Amino acid sequence: MPLHIETPLIESHLISHKVGQSIWLKMESAQPSGSFKARGIGYACEEYLKRGAKRFIASSGGNAGLAVAFAGRRLSVPVIIVVPEAASKRAVNLMRLENAEVIVHGKSLDEAHRFALSLIQSTDAYIHPFDDPLVWRGHASLIDEIFRAGLKPDVIVLSVGGGGLLCGVIEGLRRNGGAGVPVIAVETEGADSYGKSLNAGFLVELAYISSIATTLGARIVCEQALAYSKDHRIESVVLPDKLAVSASLQFLQDHGIVVEPACGVALAAVYEKVAALSGYKTVLVIVCGGVGSTADDLAELARVECDVAKC
Repeated sequence: MPLHIETPLIESHLISHKVGQSIWLKMESAQPSGSFKARGIGYACEEYLKRGAKRFIASSGGNAGLAVAFAGRRLSVPVIIVVPEAASKRAVNLMRLENAEVIVHGKSLDEAHRFALSLIQSTDAYIHPFDDPLVWRGHASLIDEIFRAGLKPDVIVLSVGGGGLLCGVIEGLRRNGGAGVPVIAVETEGADSYGKSLNAGFLVELAYISSIATTLGARIVCEQALAYSKDHRIESVVLPDKLAVSASLQFLQDHGIVVEPACGVALAAVYEKVAALSGYKTVLVIVCGGVGSTADDLAELARVECDVAKC
């Protein structure tokens, strides 16, 4: 039995009216673990269990770890999650509620990742948050659902952290006859390793993450995400934290659903009518979700961003 659910696919008449395009939302925020990570990580966990894994180990900024913890509880497999110091306390508490052992280590996701690797024993499976073909294959199921519903968008908008969702979406497009559908890859300033890599033509590693969207905080994306850019139309959009937060608040007002800024930045590309989306009629946004923020958190982030900008 899959560890993810088929999520709602809805047309947002309200946002469509605001921006003058047909905006469709794939509501991955409805997944049992709160984000799209339930798909790929759930699939990977099931596969590694079949291969004999006795324990799952992962590193995470929050959402991937919660997906592993959820999968571990459902599959009766013990879980260790290593999170960086910047990880949301809410996400950490939710992981522990899923019976995972949570270790806080390092100032970045990369440091947490290295420490997690040091814990691996012979019967463990390391569940990478984004760089694993099994994870991509699982994420691709969301495109299966979209095409099965009869929607073929003109363009897909999504957030990029390490590139796992991007890889899954492109894999899903290719297996559903949608290889010609372009993808708009949206990041926040200070967490834009993918945008910098696309511009350079090779993988670029950020020295540090300065964005508040900590769950996008991979200093370097997976190699496959860059490789796909060679034969699939992918356009990078990088927006400031302020717009990611304001879009999350606007989405809460429009649809009554809380998403964290890492998800909000993809919505911001739509709300702000970025140039990359001009000319498209039917726009699909993957509302990737995220459990790291509450409505109160978003309001406080907006206040802080306003103070910084002296608005």
